[in-house]
Amino acid sequence: MLPLAQGLLKFSHCQRDVFCSRVPPLCPICGQSVVASWRLEEAPVHVPCPFVNGHREKCSFLVKPTRGEFLGDYDGDSDLHVGITDTSGVVYHYNETGVRGDTLGWEQCVSVPLVPPDNYALIDQWDGYLTEHAASEQWLPHRYSERDHNCCSFALRFINRILSLLEKPPLSTTQFTERFVLPRTRRASKYLSVCREVSQHGFYAVHREDR
Repeated sequence: MLPLAQGLLKFSHCQRDVFCSRVPPLCPICGQSVVASWRLEEAPVHVPCPFVNGHREKCSFLVKPTRGEFLGDYDGDSDLHVGITDTSGVVYHYNETGVRGDTLGWEQCVSVPLVPPDNYALIDQWDGYLTEHAASEQWLPHRYSERDHNCCSFALRFINRILSLLEKPPLSTTQFTERFVLPRTRRASKYLSVCREVSQHGFYAVHREDR
């Protein structure tokens, strides 16, 4: 599915938005030429992929499947794993082996930026804060619990530490998930659903409102 997802297109015809990997000469809904009746707003556009290379995202919260990748492997119910990047794209994350700093393996993620790009003071100190957090004894391997002391615990406690430095109130797991994670993962899920439909049927069409 990966090559398809990298080239997902959308065009409009017969009051529908049609998603495909390449624009067909005839509309798969009505059978008429898609080019002859196009207006500017109906012309094909590239659908941005919601997944990024996490190693190119600095000072960010990352989400990826625990096993495999979103494109081709994720079924919507598989376990997810999270981490935090430093300013060089090294991903710090916590699992049953303790804290790891990965330079590979997070090439297809959902990313949530944690620092405004113009907050130079915080960015300058970010790596120090992150390595100090990762070195804490609370993240030793034997303390790992899949249920209540896991990768999410590691990430959220670091985020709340940064919030305290900024004199902002801490976030609960629910608050952080609802405000920052769910909007992006929902968009990613919709994207994957469209990719699966296009992969199976050659196109995917939805009704659109009149413009």
